[in-house]
Amino acid sequence: MLFLFIGEVHGQRYSPENEDVRVGPPKPPLGKRWVMNPDFSDEFNGTALDTTKWLNHHPTWIGREPGLFMKSQVSVADGYLQLKGEMMKKDTTINAYGSNRTFSIAGAAVVSKKKTQFGYFETRAKAAETTMSTTFWFSTVGSFKGPNGCDTYGLEWDIHESVGKSGDYSGSYFASGMHSNSHFWYTDCEGERHDRRAAQVRFEDNEVTSENFHVYGGWWRNESSASYYYDHREPKHQKFYDKVKEKPFDQPMYMRLVSETYPFPWIELPNEKELSDPSKNVVYYDWVRAYKLEDISKKISHISLEKELQLYDESVIFDTTEITLGKVSNLEIPISYKANEPRQLVLEVYNTADEKIATDKVQLLAGYGHFRHELKLSNTLNADTEYRLLAKLQPLQDDDKTILDRNNLILKIK
Repeated sequence: MLFLFIGEVHGQRYSPENEDVRVGPPKPPLGKRWVMNPDFSDEFNGTALDTTKWLNHHPTWIGREPGLFMKSQVSVADGYLQLKGEMMKKDTTINAYGSNRTFSIAGAAVVSKKKTQFGYFETRAKAAETTMSTTFWFSTVGSFKGPNGCDTYGLEWDIHESVGKSGDYSGSYFASGMHSNSHFWYTDCEGERHDRRAAQVRFEDNEVTSENFHVYGGWWRNESSASYYYDHREPKHQKFYDKVKEKPFDQPMYMRLVSETYPFPWIELPNEKELSDPSKNVVYYDWVRAYKLEDISKKISHISLEKELQLYDESVIFDTTEITLGKVSNLEIPISYKANEPRQLVLEVYNTADEKIATDKVQLLAGYGHFRHELKLSNTLNADTEYRLLAKLQPLQDDDKTILDRNNLILKIK
């Protein structure tokens, strides 16, 4: 079984045949562009975990009984981060959180060394065929002062979590699709802790999550809301719980990739047979990628990961076939683009006789951008007339006339 997917595409420009999967962030707001964030992005194409970015354990949680997070269960090989679940040779008792706790299953956790706030995050992952979890989530460490001064809170944002075991068992509903949650962990002034959460976001799927790789994405938009993305599907949105704090998700969080045991009887515990089978007991993360919004013209100091990965099919994008404009001397044109490195956008306006009557050039920075460009004209365009705007994405060098992409937009002058 294992060899059926070891040779698959290891990240890069993910476009396997017969699969309809979106990769990369959604359209950015006007005046912004998405730029990859290297601190939370990894293709896992090496032979060991990148310890400049990741911990191979959870620094503040040892795991949920009977599953103990162990460094030995984390590896990077064959182009994947691999988290393996196994039965321990003997039970282990650890004094933690004020009591003795007994563990019999080895789980795994990988946690970012840095914390982040807002952005788009996605992973391509394949669940283990067990009832141990496959997760992609964020949380704070410690507590923050609440609005009453005597209360405190912490945050947890679960982009995706699931199990991957097929069949009929307790918790089998959690083995398909995508499950997303946000938790406002609130401790009131009497010291009582509450799990305040928004309504769960779910994407249904007939396929068990261990059968194939899927792309799970989340856009932490601001302190109040998030959007979720599953493969090629349209996004679903969530408003964070805000009955205690008006803008609850106001603290940076750490990224976490975890394989844990869930509480029984909510979800059945994994058995020794499935945890002894190497074709079933491993979670595979092909890659994890993070993006942050920058101003459209802001340069970044780090090396462009978009170029290294050849992330995008570079393109210039119009959201419609035509726009209607008033009789003006300058054209305001909304444009989106995807570029793996700095590019040049050549804009040309043609009249009904297909004569070029105006031209302009715009320098673009790497990323996925959305902006409005003012194209200045030497003469006012005629009313009740259609014109054609041709946009060509080209290399920065003027002597290189290669056209990477082109697109047309009809301009109707009223």
